[in-house]
Amino acid sequence: MSFQPVVLWTDALIFLLMAITIAFFVYARRYPHMLSPWRRVLQSKTALSALVVLSFYVVIGLLDSLHYHPKADVKEDGSVVYSTQVLSLFDYLSTDLRERQEKTYSAPFSTHLFSKENVEQLDGSQVREYPRLKYGGAHLEDVNHKAGDIVFKMIQGALEALVVWAILLIAWAYWKKAPQQSLSQGLQAAFAKDREYPLYVAWYTSLVVLVLLGIALSLSTGYHILGTDKVGENVFYQSLKSIRTGLVIGTLTTLVMLPAAILLGIMAGYFRGWVDDVIQYLYTTLNSVPGVLLIAAAVLMMQIYMTNHQEDFTSITERADMRLLFLCLILGITSWTGLCRLLRGESLKLRELEYVQAAHAFGVGHFTILLRHILPNVMHIVLITVVLDFSGLVLAEAVLSYINIGVDPATNSWGNMINGARLELAREPVVWWSLLAAFFFMFVLVLAANLFSDVVRDAFDPRLRQQR
Repeated sequence: MSFQPVVLWTDALIFLLMAITIAFFVYARRYPHMLSPWRRVLQSKTALSALVVLSFYVVIGLLDSLHYHPKADVKEDGSVVYSTQVLSLFDYLSTDLRERQEKTYSAPFSTHLFSKENVEQLDGSQVREYPRLKYGGAHLEDVNHKAGDIVFKMIQGALEALVVWAILLIAWAYWKKAPQQSLSQGLQAAFAKDREYPLYVAWYTSLVVLVLLGIALSLSTGYHILGTDKVGENVFYQSLKSIRTGLVIGTLTTLVMLPAAILLGIMAGYFRGWVDDVIQYLYTTLNSVPGVLLIAAAVLMMQIYMTNHQEDFTSITERADMRLLFLCLILGITSWTGLCRLLRGESLKLRELEYVQAAHAFGVGHFTILLRHILPNVMHIVLITVVLDFSGLVLAEAVLSYINIGVDPATNSWGNMINGARLELAREPVVWWSLLAAFFFMFVLVLAANLFSDVVRDAFDPRLRQQR
């Protein structure tokens, strides 16, 4: 084989979370009352638009979670030697962006370096000027033609995106149309505004996303569309690579916090007495410890451990992945208390309702009551909290990395990009594009997550449904 698959800890947990999500929806399809809130979510135009944008981020994150060791050499006996470098499928697909590295800073769409250097002339003399980039705009014989070339590439990328969008639309219409319907009728159904689900909003949003992506990919073949950083690495590539880190922080932290929050929350509200006192004491004590200090202490301890046991980590990627996983664990430990308190209050109310009291009277066990009566009736609080906390956790990673207690410096993340921009903003002239790129990608993800979470909250909260 030309590669050797590698499964990092975070990769395994990501696909475990995907399996749990798929299993939940397969199970929920059997019960109409569990599907009805999701139907209300999909009936929202805002939710469908946000879901399309989130799907783009998820696809990039999943492609970046399929890791492998590339082939380094072949021995005389035919055995393959694999490199210790760890790459992902996304790295393979974006090889041009990853390998086209300049000397140092260059501005977006620039054809020359950002700083002047001593350039030797043909006659041996030296002139101080802006050197030509090795890759950015290298295909241009005359830099004065750059504007026209950029417009041409934008049109080319937009047309290619339109073709891809049309193929997807036709394939969907052919798959969804009834046997007696024609293809044109299936296409009309995709944009019908009198349907239960406003699919036309999703198709228009996907068109915008694909066109923007097509233009960006077309331009990136000839230019560094978001410039380069201090070591000449493409900032657009860094921004896309940082998507996985944001998704891992936002999702795996939830996977860590949910078991403790659900178990302790419903136990405290259902059993009351000394069980309630112990659990309240536990989360009250944990809340009294400053979260940032606890995270900083845990991360520093992890760094010391990895420094003293370097033989346990065969590559920089595995070391960085372990720190990312540990950061998710610490964030999960420090963020479960809020959900636990909400579930305790809801369980206190549910245990006094008639059907729970009737179950007690018929001798039903505590475990069965918790599993069949309490847990299903608090799941709307769990789902609302999960989707609302996602964006907060993504922003938390950026803040923690900014103060150097977040992910490993070798990990691509928006927090590390913002942290590096601190010194870049102090330069003269200012290097602004790394900060702007990190802000834009993080802003779009958080905005889409917030819009989607608002709709999910409205759909799952029974009090809001009664008010409507």
